[in-house]
Amino acid sequence: MVHPVKIDKSRVFSVAPMIDWTDRHCRFFHRQLSQHAVLYTEMITTGAIIHGKADFLAYNQAEHPVVLQLGGSNPADLAYCTGLAVERGYDEINLNVGCPSDRVQNGRFGACLMAEPELVRECLGAMQEAAGEIPVSIKTRLGIDEQDSYEFLCRLLEVLPEAGVKNVTLHARKAWLKGLSPKQNRDIPPLDHARVYQAKRDFPHLNIHINGGIQDLQQAEQHLEHVDGVMLGRAVYQNPWLLSQVDEQIYGQPGLLQKPQDVLPAMAEYIEQHIATGGKFWHVARHMLGLFQSCPGARQWRRHLSEQGPRAVSVVPLHEAAEMVLEKIGDPAYEI
Repeated sequence: MVHPVKIDKSRVFSVAPMIDWTDRHCRFFHRQLSQHAVLYTEMITTGAIIHGKADFLAYNQAEHPVVLQLGGSNPADLAYCTGLAVERGYDEINLNVGCPSDRVQNGRFGACLMAEPELVRECLGAMQEAAGEIPVSIKTRLGIDEQDSYEFLCRLLEVLPEAGVKNVTLHARKAWLKGLSPKQNRDIPPLDHARVYQAKRDFPHLNIHINGGIQDLQQAEQHLEHVDGVMLGRAVYQNPWLLSQVDEQIYGQPGLLQKPQDVLPAMAEYIEQHIATGGKFWHVARHMLGLFQSCPGARQWRRHLSEQGPRAVSVVPLHEAAEMVLEKIGDPAYEI
């Protein structure tokens, strides 16, 4: 008899890996809002890590728990990069089997790997062996193109235990590899949350998280009645203050902040340090545009940062934008 896997309650809520969005500055910002949410890197290809000149594995220790998402299909390369990630202290290593972009398909990884479950097993097995006690996981879709039957998904899920992997995030859409852009693939294929629920019932030994179309924490809690975890992406990026409610509402722990402006002193200090080491104000501030979403003054906040941020050489635009929004809110309690 197969027994249900023991659920890691510390990982029931995560922020999705999003290319060009969830970089190290974004993750530092998100960590100021939630102590417990699991944060994912952008997908980083094995080729970039092995052959690139930049340090693609760099992150801030404040980001923990943080997961590295790898893109690749060569088991040896994935194992090598996994070993590097373990040395750097990542809390988990994730294999991307869901990205539908042409560039990723040309590299024979991402969503197209769903059609090769045996290769996925080989990749994950090599990664888990290199990771040792650090968990390896997979993020995938429900299907690809015309291969979108439930049986097709099951063939992939069946190989995971053979690779020693039990953690899987299912984006509740299939991917169209032909004819749709990655952006269109986030909206056009219909959502099928029920299929993810069915997968959890049929594979109780897997730790299954759901992703796709979840807009708020109320919806997240509803999904948690059927699966082991939830992953939110654009909803969090566009309204990051949502994260401030995660610790209390999802984990039953006290929240870190009371008001959106409470995060500004820590972020001002972080931006100053980034600028002092040769970085740009906009590298960080661009991730903060949605902080005051739905608050009075949110438009002024976004406009001022967007207009002044790209050429800013100091943290002054942050303080100026804060003064604008707090005047609208009627709360002067912000100290530089």
